[in-house]
Amino acid sequence: MRHGWNAVAYQILNPGMRLWFSSARDAVAGYAAFARVWIIAGAPVCVPERLAAVARELEDDAHARGARVVFFGAGSRLEQAYAGRSDHSLVRIGAQPSWEPSAWAEIVRHKSSLRAQLNRARNKGVEVCEWSPERAARSEALRSVLREWLDTRGLPPLHFLVTPDLLDTLGDRRIFVAERGDDVVGFLVATAIPAREGWLVEQWPRRRAAPNGTTHLLIDAAMRAFDDAGARYATLGLSPLSEQAGVIFDGQPAWLRLALHWIRAHGRRFYNFRGLEAFKASAQPMIWEPIFAIAPGHRLTPFTLRAIAGAFSDGSPERLLFRALVSGAARELARLVVRHRP
Repeated sequence: MRHGWNAVAYQILNPGMRLWFSSARDAVAGYAAFARVWIIAGAPVCVPERLAAVARELEDDAHARGARVVFFGAGSRLEQAYAGRSDHSLVRIGAQPSWEPSAWAEIVRHKSSLRAQLNRARNKGVEVCEWSPERAARSEALRSVLREWLDTRGLPPLHFLVTPDLLDTLGDRRIFVAERGDDVVGFLVATAIPAREGWLVEQWPRRRAAPNGTTHLLIDAAMRAFDDAGARYATLGLSPLSEQAGVIFDGQPAWLRLALHWIRAHGRRFYNFRGLEAFKASAQPMIWEPIFAIAPGHRLTPFTLRAIAGAFSDGSPERLLFRALVSGAARELARLVVRHRP
């Protein structure tokens, strides 16, 4: 809570995350291990002056245990620490939209499309209020919203930095709930970024029947609450494969760049990269920050990519892909049945 600067710093406390501590006990990193690779969540948490040395110690410790280190979701601080090294790849994996909460009201005032989204929800009777972590943890209504939202996803629930069920581990998080009458139609969970005096909007599940604009209304309420509390930074987190902050996977093999661009364009049944980016862009971010993966060697290898996928799948990525294909086929079949039903 003193030195967490990376947007995902607090997420190292999420369920299933392993923790590594420096020998001086002045730094910590969260990671998932797969196929002799430690996939680090963002960057080590420590004072800025120690970051490069701590990262080296972490890599040396992993190497002594027969593993390699990949930093996934790193921001500019760690990128700068590795920028002068020729023995590692620094790869843009996407972009992260950010705001100054104090500027949010002015953004809304000057953007008619954003105001229209907010008014759509308000006109349908949606109201947002903040709940205490204790109330949220006890709420069956929030769990029902989360279950319904997960049922609409193209992939089975993922892990690592996208752990879906946070309601049992709210801790210092803030929770904003959208209600329509007596019904909960969506909620938003925000996670502290202490060293930036900021917040990461970590998730925003909603019901299928939630009126248009509900998620924008949740973000509006959260931004205004952040501003009231004196926050100086807010982000909606990584948009994977987004090129808003530069070319992704620049300098990597052509086959990899082509494959990832194909996934971005055609993989929406499993993970709607373009839709996620478009939604975040609709909230009019003030800046898009580049987000990196940092790995040993001059280029990312299939072995490294499989390890990253394994961290998110919490097991075999091939099994996750098979389940996603089966799920996608089942949904397509259901659509065909409905379309041709007499």
